[in-house]
Amino acid sequence: MTSGLEHEPFVDAVVVGDFLQLRPRRVLELARQGVISAYPLGTGSRRVWRFRLSEVATALRSSSVNYPRQSPA
Repeated sequence: MTSGLEHEPFVDAVVVGDFLQLRPRRVLELARQGVISAYPLGTGSRRVWRFRLSEVATALRSSSVNYPRQSPA
């Protein structure tokens, strides 16, 4: 039995970076700052971050994302 809701897959910073036209490193910075919704997996300093594109798009539409410049690679 299905609830009628589709499950959106999680994506990594590379996919979000392509979507926002940012470097993956900048996407991770925005996630750590809490500017965009992200889901850290694991504990410690080496976390793996996953995202949902619909949540990133919602943050973008609400103008909560402000990235005047990309950080150097």
